[in-house]
Amino acid sequence: MKRITVVALAVLGVWACGQSAGDGASAANDRDTLTRRQKDSIIATMPIPGSRGVGRALDAQDASRERAAALDSILQGR
Repeated sequence: MKRITVVALAVLGVWACGQSAGDGASAANDRDTLTRRQKDSIIATMPIPGSRGVGRALDAQDASRERAAALDSILQGR
């Protein structure tokens, strides 16, 4: 009888922890309205080590997107 009680309490505890973790994760995602790009732009303006590198990476990404768009427009014109 004691063993059944211990197992039942353990199962109940695991189930309760699983429920609260899932609810908290979805609530955190609902509050997060900034995109990764917006967060990186904010970080690039901060006076922390490596923030200039983040800004340069964003600039490189923009340049590569512009090159890809230019190549796509050339290929679509054929």
